[in-house]
Amino acid sequence: MTAPSTSAIPAGDLATLQALEGAADAHVDLLLPDANGVLRGKRVPASALGKVYANGVCLPMSLVAADILGNTVEETGLGYDIGDEDRICRPIPGSLRPVPWSARPALQLLLQMEDGDGGWFEAHPRRVLQRVLDRFAAAGLTPVLAVELEFYLFDRLPDAEGRPQPTVNRSTGRRNDSTQVYSIDDLDENADFIHAVARACRAQGIPADTAVAEYAPGQFEINLGHRADALAACDDAVLLKRVIKAIAQQHGALASFMAKPLAGQAGSGMHLHVSLLDRDGRNVFACSPDAPADALRHAVAGLQASASDNLLLFAPHANSYRRFVANAFVPLNDSWGFNNRTVALRIPHSDPANTRIEHRIAGADANPYLVAAAVLAGILHGLESRRDPGPPVAGNAYEQFEVRQPHWRQAIDDFLASGFAARWYGESFRHVYGQQKRREMLDFNTLVSDVDYAWYLRSV
Repeated sequence: MTAPSTSAIPAGDLATLQALEGAADAHVDLLLPDANGVLRGKRVPASALGKVYANGVCLPMSLVAADILGNTVEETGLGYDIGDEDRICRPIPGSLRPVPWSARPALQLLLQMEDGDGGWFEAHPRRVLQRVLDRFAAAGLTPVLAVELEFYLFDRLPDAEGRPQPTVNRSTGRRNDSTQVYSIDDLDENADFIHAVARACRAQGIPADTAVAEYAPGQFEINLGHRADALAACDDAVLLKRVIKAIAQQHGALASFMAKPLAGQAGSGMHLHVSLLDRDGRNVFACSPDAPADALRHAVAGLQASASDNLLLFAPHANSYRRFVANAFVPLNDSWGFNNRTVALRIPHSDPANTRIEHRIAGADANPYLVAAAVLAGILHGLESRRDPGPPVAGNAYEQFEVRQPHWRQAIDDFLASGFAARWYGESFRHVYGQQKRREMLDFNTLVSDVDYAWYLRSV
């Protein structure tokens, strides 16, 4: 039998395949991130890779807008209305990576979906980000991005009420119950897990560079290095979440990126750090706190002006809105300031040349591609309209600004009616994503929770 052709595989990906020990027996996970950031796709033998690169692979168009449970959302128009058609999905060159936690030789490969007319499907999240990046390229600007992801590490078994519980501390034999922010002891306690994540990231070329214990028992943050390729930065974030979940499972734990898994404890955010380079490679945000650059001010103002249009991208789920509580390092307004964690748009302490915006609104449950698209669209909108953000905040922003309590229904309505979303992300995506979220909300609201029974079963 003739060996399958590998001529269609790019040189870098071919080298990855050939370097894998046992490649002949390996499988490949073909990964298509959907609008919720869930990885969907197929598993094929490595011997089929040449065909995948040459011809692509067929997946239902409706997968892109499946709800959080994996169901087709008919209101998007991608289900029965079009016969649940397949679309060709093509590999993203350079994204073939080993899967080091697999018990047998394995690789993974990111995909992007075509539209059936020779172009890319405009409602696919990676394409939404590319659409925004095309406008930056036309303006002669290159965004530099870094993503910070917070998450909880829970016991793999729930408590007696079916709720997540912290892991058991090996030193004390008791469950972790204290908030030891930036605790080195907590990092030591979970060193095996953290080192395994670091090894997997190195094997996959994911630039994870910092791990810290965060503001709740079992909460951690892993930071990614900055990239002048926003798509690659978001690929890193999507793949890092897969790494963390898989390694946690191997260590008998459960990693969760829920925005608010525990009442009374800190929520988990996705913080996006952004600077902008001009054609000569200079950071247009470069400045000092006492003399903010005009470009920085305008960018901040654009983020403020577009915040309500983009809230659904930052907070996509019912649980997302439980994170927005006072005095929990979560933005409840559109304030900005230097070296201040009570604001929504923070300018971290740095030397002038590395001045950047830290966008702190999104939850860890959001889709990195869509968060990046929204943040970058807001920045460029501000630069183009030369808006004024007002003076930077000094001190406690919670006490100086009106506290807002956002709601899921309002965020969905605002997004579906948003001219900003249609202009920057396309009407197709606005419709598909808005209808997906509306259906999720309607289905969620039909459920009767344990709280309903506890509050009302006997008392009314």
